[in-house]
Amino acid sequence: MTQIFLEGQVSVAAALQSPYRDVQVVYVRADRDDRALRWLEHRAREAGVPIERKTGEAIDALAEGSSHGGVLALVGERRTVELADLLPADRPAFVVMLDGIEDPFNFGQAVRSLYACGVDGLVLRPRNWLSTAATVARSSAGASELIPTAIAESAEEAATFFQSKGLTIACAAEEESVPINRADLTQPLFLLIGGEKRGITRSFLRQADLRLEIPYGREFRQSLGVTAAAAILGYEVMRQRGRRDEG
Repeated sequence: MTQIFLEGQVSVAAALQSPYRDVQVVYVRADRDDRALRWLEHRAREAGVPIERKTGEAIDALAEGSSHGGVLALVGERRTVELADLLPADRPAFVVMLDGIEDPFNFGQAVRSLYACGVDGLVLRPRNWLSTAATVARSSAGASELIPTAIAESAEEAATFFQSKGLTIACAAEEESVPINRADLTQPLFLLIGGEKRGITRSFLRQADLRLEIPYGREFRQSLGVTAAAAILGYEVMRQRGRRDEG
């Protein structure tokens, strides 16, 4: 059985906080001693997770990358939830599906932006980048460990479920689209963000209630990368809902 490691203090701290993964042991470089590390050790003890000191060479041998800072955690599989568990009871839902992203760093950074913007949950296909836990946790600054995540066989399946729960089905598209600042994004929303190459399928476009356009400040024919699009779309939803709450 393949062992799963998370690398770096931020990723490990997020896993210790997360209800979606078990942390089995935290490894710390033997010669490291600083305030941030003492805080992490305190959190591990609170969670009942053992801490072991190892040489730098031993930690390097276990790590995939070189930016771990002398902190690793041996963890269990990432747990997912049901689609229905992504729906909050006290506010209009904002659920996002990331589909077809071909780079784990881009995936992680998109998750990072969406989590920061207050997304209620994430939907993924069964084959996704959660298997590359160290890379995704690091590039998402730990957000991938914290965001509630469900699995759907396809975007169409997820859309059908959320449509039955009263959510508006939305995606970014070029044709018959509404600029995001003119669309009502305060309503319960399921948003599909597609990868740079595959984009959104025609079958999903037919199923969507709302097609969104990200307006540009100049003439530019190229689409944005998924990380930028996720940040802009997530922020616009947050902005509109914050404005509604203030009103």
